[in-house]
Amino acid sequence: MSGATRRGLFTGAAGLAGVAAAAPLAQAKPVVDSAIEPFHGPHQGGIVTPQQTHSYFAAFDLTADKREEVVALLRAWTDAAARLTAGLPVDDTQDPAAPPGDSGEVVGLSPARLTITFGFGPGLFVKDGADRYGLQGRRPAALVDLPRFVGDQLVPARTGGDLCVQACADDPQVSFHAVRQLTRIALPWTQTRWVQNGFLAGYAPGQTPRNLMGFKDGTLNASIKDAKVMDQHVWVGDEGGWMKGGSYMVARPIRIALEHWDRMKLAFQEQTVGRHKLSGATLGGKDEFAPLDLDAVDADGNPLTPENAHARLAAPANNDGVQILRRSYSYDNGVSFVAERWPPWRQGLELDAGLMFVCHQRDPRTGFVKIFDKMSRFDMMNQFVTPIGGGLFACPGGIAPGGYVGQALFEA
Repeated sequence: MSGATRRGLFTGAAGLAGVAAAAPLAQAKPVVDSAIEPFHGPHQGGIVTPQQTHSYFAAFDLTADKREEVVALLRAWTDAAARLTAGLPVDDTQDPAAPPGDSGEVVGLSPARLTITFGFGPGLFVKDGADRYGLQGRRPAALVDLPRFVGDQLVPARTGGDLCVQACADDPQVSFHAVRQLTRIALPWTQTRWVQNGFLAGYAPGQTPRNLMGFKDGTLNASIKDAKVMDQHVWVGDEGGWMKGGSYMVARPIRIALEHWDRMKLAFQEQTVGRHKLSGATLGGKDEFAPLDLDAVDADGNPLTPENAHARLAAPANNDGVQILRRSYSYDNGVSFVAERWPPWRQGLELDAGLMFVCHQRDPRTGFVKIFDKMSRFDMMNQFVTPIGGGLFACPGGIAPGGYVGQALFEA
C-alpha cells in the first residue's frame, strides 16, 4: 500500500552531530489516503472499521492514586493515538541527552489503517470493594462481571483489567508499535496485566476469513455496512448515559486443541461446526450466504444441522434475533505443555494457538452472555476449545478534536 509514511523521525548519526539538544526533526504531516483511518468522530475506530489483518490487545491494571492521574493518562493516550493513527511519531523531537520520544521501529512504514480502541473494565469503577476514583456510582449496569461459563479455565494472569487497548493494522509491526508507545506512556499510572497479538489472513474484500480450524468464520456476522443494524445491536443508545455512541467489548483468548481437531474425520468436523468446510455453506447446501434453515431435515427426518452444532447455537434465529459484531483474530503463542483430555491421553508440547475472540454489542447481558451461556453448555465444539482468559470492557463513544477518551464519564 502506498500510503503515508513516517518520515524524518531519525536523521542519522551524522545529521544529529550538529543538531541542538532539543531540535525538532523534520516533521511528517499526515496525508489523507487509504492508509489512514479517521481517529476523531462519533464512534471509536476499530469497531465497525473493515477488519485489518493484525491486532495487538493489552489490558492494564491502574496503579494511579488519584482520579486526576487517570484523566492525565487518558489525555496522553488520546493525543498519542491521534498522532499514531495519522502516521506520525508520538514525539517528533530528538534530544541526544534523553531517550527518544518514539521507539522508531515504524519509520518509513505506512500507517496501515491503524486504529486504536480504548476500553474501561469494571476495576476502573470499583476494585476490591474500593471506589478509588469516585466512579462507582457511574458504572454502567451493562458492565457486568462476566459469569464463569461451563468449560472456562481462566488463568488469573490473563483475565480482567481496569483498562484495555486494542491496536489493529494491516502491518503487525505497526499494531505492536502503537501498544508499545501507549504502554510506555502509561508506566507512571499502570501495570500491564496481559497481552495477546493476533492475525487474520489477507483475503479479498467480500471473502470470509478462515480460522485455525480451517472453517470460514463470520459468515452470519452483523453487517458493518448496515447502519440500522449497528444502531440496534452494536452502538449504545440514550439508555447508556455517558456511554452513548460506545459499545461493549468482550475479549477472550480461546485455546484450540488443534492436534486433536486435526485427527477428526471431515464429516465429524462439518457436523460440529454445522457448515461445509470448503464452501462454508450450510450442511446440504452450496451457497455460503444462504439463510441457515434450522428446520431442514434429511430423508430420515433428522435435522441437517445438528441440534448442538456451533452454527445452530450461535444463529440469531436461535437467540431471539440477538446479534453481536464479531471481530476476532487467530493467535499463535508457540508451544506449551499439555496433558490431553482425550484418547490416547498424550502429554507433551503442543501448539499454544487458538482464537482471540473479540465481539462488540450494545448490551452484553442480552448479547454475548445470552448467546454464550447456551453455547458453553451444548456446543459440540467445546471438546476442542478452552477459554483461558479475557474480560468485558466498556468502550466509550468517539472522541472530538481537543477532547479525550471517556471525557463524558469524568466531566459530566
